[in-house]
Amino acid sequence: MADLSINFAGIRSPNPFWLASAPPSNSAYQVNKAFEQGWGGAVWKTIGEPILNVSNRYGGFEFGGQKLVAINNIELISDRPLEVNIREIAEVKRLWPDRAVVVSAMVESKPETWQDIVARIEDAGADGIELNYGCPHGMSERGMGSAVGQVPEYCSMITGWVAEAATIPVIVKLTPNVTDVTPPARAAVRGGADALSLINTINSIIGVDLDTFKIYPDIGGKSGHGGYAGPAVKPVALHMLSAVAGLQEVQTRGLPISGMGGIETWRDAAEFLLLGATSLQVCTAVMHYGFRIIEDLTDGLGNWLDAKGLASVRDIVGLSVPRISDFGNLDLSYKVVARIDPETCINCNLCYVACDEGAHQCIDLTVDGAKIDPTTYAGEVKPQPLVREGDCVGCNLCSLVCPVDECISMVEVDSGRKSVTWNQLVSERPEILEWDQMERYRAEVGIDIH
Repeated sequence: MADLSINFAGIRSPNPFWLASAPPSNSAYQVNKAFEQGWGGAVWKTIGEPILNVSNRYGGFEFGGQKLVAINNIELISDRPLEVNIREIAEVKRLWPDRAVVVSAMVESKPETWQDIVARIEDAGADGIELNYGCPHGMSERGMGSAVGQVPEYCSMITGWVAEAATIPVIVKLTPNVTDVTPPARAAVRGGADALSLINTINSIIGVDLDTFKIYPDIGGKSGHGGYAGPAVKPVALHMLSAVAGLQEVQTRGLPISGMGGIETWRDAAEFLLLGATSLQVCTAVMHYGFRIIEDLTDGLGNWLDAKGLASVRDIVGLSVPRISDFGNLDLSYKVVARIDPETCINCNLCYVACDEGAHQCIDLTVDGAKIDPTTYAGEVKPQPLVREGDCVGCNLCSLVCPVDECISMVEVDSGRKSVTWNQLVSERPEILEWDQMERYRAEVGIDIH
């Protein structure tokens, strides 16, 4: 099997799968059990200021009968005594010298307070420290968590305090609760971060009970905003991961990124790796299914690497990042059309409805090849959807709603146009920004303007 071991800013682990800083990494019992089952590392649940948690603290988002498509939490950092956490961190590291033991920390914004917690973490033998600049609830109201991650100046300043005192790698955990994740990332680099991690949870309210009008989770009739995580956040996480991985400052310094946000399967893991992650943090999937998922994660990723003829997981880190482009650099001449396989089509007509009412009206319903009016048709033969390829804009909606795998495929066709991007077009013909000139251009290249 391919080599799954990684070196993350000098922190080594036998595979890239780490427990994220969260309830599953709250104690020595849990981390020991996870390591016994094969996890490569753990980021200890955030330690720091004394807090009191509430009950209850989780809300679940269900969709299509599936539990925990996402989870919302208003849990704060560890409410266990600092001395207990430090002692257990040291115990775990002594027992598992080959596993990554990183400690997440969050304290008030004073240099001496941060440097004190760094010293305690180093004395415990931890491999690295993760600065929690992401928690969107509870701690942020005290000027910590996302209140730091949302202000680049604070992000850089506190990172500098820690980097000055630390002899172990400093990882900055970024918040997704920003318009643009790159300014805080750049600030962390300026402050001396050795690595970055993202995303933390997304600010959210999970839902409302329609009988009682209470908000989930309910704490004595009240609730509040919390952190949103789980499979549903993966697209947001992949976007922010790729944005940070593409930064010149990150690439120039070769800073590794620990990716998280919706990782549940080895396929998710591979996507994160391809978009720039070196290590992978998992939380919600463990809360849902337990530590046992590590076997599927490592076996699946290893088998996929073997099938690709790759010797190491390190060989795929960031391979897809260069494929990300601004819209202005996309080829406007590239064209695909939808084609429906009549042999596998079950005549549910979802594609027809989606195209007719939600897209571009280029699918007809036919019987024996002749178009029929579905509002008046009363025959016994089920109509067959058929794409008018000349009118198809290749939006892909029909294939997305189709319940049959590979029944509808998007096929590349010759558009008859020369390759051109929007940026090139505007540069060569600035007058195209006027509507009449745009319509003239469309007519020239044969683009239907309906």
